[in-house]
Amino acid sequence: MTTKSRGWFVTAALAPWGRPLALPLYAILLSSLVAAPLHARPRAFHRATDSNYISALAAANHFLHAWQNQDRETGIAMLTDTIKHQTSEDRLQSFFSSGSEAAYEIARGKRMKTGRYVFPITLFDPRTTPRPRCSRIVIIRAGKDDWAVDQLP
Repeated sequence: MTTKSRGWFVTAALAPWGRPLALPLYAILLSSLVAAPLHARPRAFHRATDSNYISALAAANHFLHAWQNQDRETGIAMLTDTIKHQTSEDRLQSFFSSGSEAAYEIARGKRMKTGRYVFPITLFDPRTTPRPRCSRIVIIRAGKDDWAVDQLP
């Protein structure tokens, strides 16, 4: 777009038919900006997930399901020996005493090293607090097809 200066004000250039050029140029520019993402190549969103990640995620889900259902026996059976010895009976009893409205969320985890995964989690237990509790759970490979909880939320 060209402009001509006439003293203290500037006038826009006119097309041969006598109308300002700015409006058609803005319309073309705007439509090209809106249409550009439609023609963009889609990004690869999902990464390949290894079978160990899936097994660790299933173990985290199984453990948190035991917490939700107050199944202390199943939950404690999934703990590593280290955690069992480091955690008091009172703490374990308190942890597995969730209310009937307890729920949990598991976010996408990541591999810390071979056979060790960490998953961010959110625990909802309205009986103890109205606010969700954010934490993480660490799952380790404890055998060929066995996974264990190495850090309590």
